[in-house]
Amino acid sequence: MARAPAPTTKASDLFVQALEKEGVKFVFGVPGEENLDLVDSLRSSGIRLILTRHEQGAAFMAATYGRLTGKAGVCLATLGPGATNFATPAAYAHLGGFPLIMITGQKPIKKSKQGQFQIIDVVNLFKPICKMSKQIVHGDTIPALVREAFRTAEEERPGAVLLELPEDIAEEQCSEQVIEPHQRYYAVADDTVLDKAADLIKQAKMPLVLIGAGANRKDARRAISDFVHTARIPFFATQMGKGVVDERSDLSLGTAALSDGDYVHCAIDRADLIINIGHDVVEKPPFFMETEGTKVIHINYKSAQVDQVYFPQVEVVGDLKASITRLKEKLGAALNFDTSYFEKVRKEIEVHLAEGANDHRFPVIPQRFVADTRRVMSDKDIIALDNGIYKIWYARNYKAYEPNTVLLDNALATMGAGLPSAMAAAYLNPDRRVMAVCGDGGFMMNSQEIETAVRLGLNLVITVLNDGSYGMIRWKQVAAGFEDWGLEFNNPDFVKYAESYGATGHRITATEDLVPAFEKAFQAGGVHLIDLPVDYSENQKVLIDELSEKSCLI
Repeated sequence: MARAPAPTTKASDLFVQALEKEGVKFVFGVPGEENLDLVDSLRSSGIRLILTRHEQGAAFMAATYGRLTGKAGVCLATLGPGATNFATPAAYAHLGGFPLIMITGQKPIKKSKQGQFQIIDVVNLFKPICKMSKQIVHGDTIPALVREAFRTAEEERPGAVLLELPEDIAEEQCSEQVIEPHQRYYAVADDTVLDKAADLIKQAKMPLVLIGAGANRKDARRAISDFVHTARIPFFATQMGKGVVDERSDLSLGTAALSDGDYVHCAIDRADLIINIGHDVVEKPPFFMETEGTKVIHINYKSAQVDQVYFPQVEVVGDLKASITRLKEKLGAALNFDTSYFEKVRKEIEVHLAEGANDHRFPVIPQRFVADTRRVMSDKDIIALDNGIYKIWYARNYKAYEPNTVLLDNALATMGAGLPSAMAAAYLNPDRRVMAVCGDGGFMMNSQEIETAVRLGLNLVITVLNDGSYGMIRWKQVAAGFEDWGLEFNNPDFVKYAESYGATGHRITATEDLVPAFEKAFQAGGVHLIDLPVDYSENQKVLIDELSEKSCLI
C-alpha cells in the first residue's frame, strides 16, 4: 500500500509561522517584488506589517524594539538598494548590542531571468557587521535557520542577523515543521573568582562602580542597584549605561559623557578600584588603565576584550544578575569605604551642572533646553537622541531615573536614528511621554518618517535643535584651529514641513515659551514638531575652557 505524501507548506508561510513561534508581533519594512510571497503570508498571519518610508527607518525601529524588549526586532527589505539601506542600522545594532533580524529578498537562485540586474552579494556584504548572515537555499531549512537567527541575535552579546530569502525559494513547498524556542540560561561565575573579586573590594579604600551598556539589558538592573546601595559604593555610568541605577542617588557621580577631563574623571583618577559592570569596549573608554595604577574587576556576560588601556585583574564572567547578587552576598553589610572625596566631587558636579539651567538667553543654550526637557518628563518617560553635540549635554546634564529612558547611541553614533528610535519607543509605550531630540542635520536624514508616525497614530514630540549647520563637526573644526568653513546649510520651514505630513508644528521665539510648548504638545497628543533655535557658543566655554581650568579638589 502506497504511503500518503507528507503534508506540505509554502516556504513563505513556513517562514512566517517560524516568526510567530518566536513571538514576533511586528515587521517593519519597505517590501519589493522579491518579497511578495512573504508579504502575502504576513497578510494572513497575526503579525503586523508596519510600512516605513525608508529601509533605514524600518531597521532603526526594529533595532530599538530589540533594545527595549530584549527580543529581536524584525525588518524587511528587498534586494539590492533596499538591502544596502540596511547597512547603517545593521552596524548600529551590531555595535550597540541590539538584537535585530533583517530579512531581505533576492532574485531566483535556481535560474536567472534578468542577468545581474540589481544583484549584489548581500550576504557577504553584511557579514562584517552581523553576527550571522545567511542565504536560504532550500525551504526545508527555514525552521532551523530562523531559530538559529533569533538565538544568535538575542544571545549575549546581542546584535544583527541577516537572512536572505530568494523569491523562488519563498514559493517552494516544504515538509518541515517550525522549531519550538526554548529559554536560554547563562553560566554562573565560579565561587573562586567571586571570592577573589570580594577580597579585592574589601581591600580597597576608594572603590567606584562603573555601569556600562551591558548592564542596561536583561534583568540585572535591580540586582545592580541593590549591590551599589548595600555596599555603599559610589558609581558612575557610561552614556549607554544611564538609568540602570537612579542618578538621583546620593552615590551617583553622573555620566562619563566626555572621554576624559570632566569633573567625574577627578573621582575616577582617585579611585583605587573600579568595579566595571557591563561595560562594552565599543563605547569610548571612560577611564584608562596603567600597569601600576587602579585595579579593575570586570563583571560581564563575556570575558574582557583586552587592549592597551583595558586589562582587568579579575574577570567575573557569567550571568550578570547572578554574579552581582552572589558578590553582594559575599561582601555582606556595607563596608567602611572612604567616600568623602567622592562626595566632594559629587557636590562640585551638581553645582556645575546646575549652571545655565535657568538662563533666559535666546536662541536657547544647551543647559537650558536640557533642563527644560527634564522638567516636563517624569521618571519613566523616554527621550531618544539623534547624534550631535547636544548628546554630550544630555548625557552630562540630564539625569536618568529609570533604565532605557535615555536612548542614545554611543557605539556607532550614527545620525538619522533618533526619530525612528523614538517612534519605536512611542509605539511600545503609548502610556509614556516620548520625545525625539534631533539636530537639524540628523533630523533631515530620516525626517520622512514623520508620515509613518502620523499614520501609526503615535503620541510623539520631536524637538529639532536648529542651528543651520553640522554643529558638532563645526565646533570641533574651530576647536582644532581650523577655519569655520563649509558646514552650514539652509533648513526648510520646519513648522510647515511638519504640517505637510499631518503633524503639528510649533516655533519657539522666546526661551520661556519652551516648557509651555512641550506641555501643550504632550497634552494634545499626536505628533508634534518643535522648531527650537539653539546657541552652541557654550560648547567651547563649558566643555573646553572651564574643564581645562578645573580643580580636582586636591
